Amino acid sequence: MHYNGKLYRALNPIYAREPLSGRGAELYGGRFNPKGVPALYTSLSIVTALREANQVGNLQPTTLVSYDAEIDSIFDCHDEMALSAEGMDAAAIADTTWRDQMKASGEARTQGFARRLIDAGYNGLLVRSFAAGSTPEDMNLVLWKWSSSPPARLILIDDEGRLSASTVTGSIPPRSEVMT
Repeated sequence: MHYNGKLYRALNPIYAREPLSGRGAELYGGRFNPKGVPALYTSLSIVTALREANQVGNLQPTTLVSYDAEIDSIFDCHDEMALSAEGMDAAAIADTTWRDQMKASGEARTQGFARRLIDAGYNGLLVRSFAAGSTPEDMNLVLWKWSSSPPARLILIDDEGRLSASTVTGSIPPRSEVMT
């Protein structure tokens, strides 16, 4: 599948000056990326992005960014036949125990699925959001490959230079301070 349009991401302000890095996901792993694999977890709507970034407790300080995207080779999790061909189904994608699986064996089932897709040449994965309050219409686009040009073009919208590289400061926080 091909995606062309806007994407949104709500970031912990610690990562706000690096909205294209995927570094936090690379360090800690996510539902759809094993540790060591950078990923950008983006959403198709602003509200979904905010839900994703604030899944626990009260709304925390959050930086919202948007991108212009034109991404080819996206795996669509709506396609039940394609999921089945990968040994997955909707229940496996939604499994809330992925963190426990990662701790127990080093890689959750959804992370292994992502690794197979990456190896097959996919740039990303379209999947519904599982954040509290989300509906089946709330969609995320998880990216494993992105650049400033096709076939995985992702351009940060920052016309006013608010996230200028000259003001990058800070470091990666301890795990207890990171919201994924």
